[in-house]
Amino acid sequence: MNNFTSTNKYRRFKAHISIFGTTQVHVRNPYIVAWWSAAFPGFGHLLLSKYLRGFVLFIWEVYINIHANLNLAMVYSFCGEIDRAKDILDTRWILLYIPVYIFGIWDSYRTTLDLNKVAVLAERENAPFNTFSIGALEVNYLDQRNPILAIIWSIFMPGTGQLYIHRILTGFFALIWVVVFYYQANFLPAIHYLFSGNISQSTAVLNPEWLLFLPSIYGFSIYDAYSNTVENNKLFDNNQRNYLINDYQHYRFRLPLRK
Repeated sequence: MNNFTSTNKYRRFKAHISIFGTTQVHVRNPYIVAWWSAAFPGFGHLLLSKYLRGFVLFIWEVYINIHANLNLAMVYSFCGEIDRAKDILDTRWILLYIPVYIFGIWDSYRTTLDLNKVAVLAERENAPFNTFSIGALEVNYLDQRNPILAIIWSIFMPGTGQLYIHRILTGFFALIWVVVFYYQANFLPAIHYLFSGNISQSTAVLNPEWLLFLPSIYGFSIYDAYSNTVENNKLFDNNQRNYLINDYQHYRFRLPLRK
């Protein structure tokens, strides 16, 4: 625990630096967060750094989806085979899916509204926070990074963009699950056959039920890495500005007002 929180002098903090990453509260668009929860339960909560809730909803989505044959039914419906899609759905699991899916959207939206209020109050209070954390396993510090590089690394491999900006928990979680999706979908053997010119074999080895998870985790990893890089850069600029004002600016100094 840092010296600022241990004194209980301040009510709210804009950010916290730990060896696992930089966590901050800032104003977000609740509709975007809710949309990510609709795209894949858990993603909206991960955007808000609500890791435990996000991980639980993510694992729940994968488990229930596979047992309900939801992705496979979606594939058949996209191909126009509506009756086959209906037959393959397992109602014992799909009825469990709906209420938690709706809860994930609603809870991420509600939490975003609450955190937006906290972010406004924390910005007004402007309490100091730790900007450097060192431990036996990691070193983390507030710094500026390139958001384009975060996008590029996320395109190469989901999770690496998060590791670039030291978002360890999300990055590690994304890396593990993208490997699971690659393996279960036979994605890499399909790429190998595709590059070899054997398109029919490439299509045949793919497992569409697991393949449909990949676009979601790719899109989320890119968006999460980019948006958090931008917000971390803003936080760095704000902290640097406060440091220069408090330590170097004369108390009588006033910026000239423009007419």
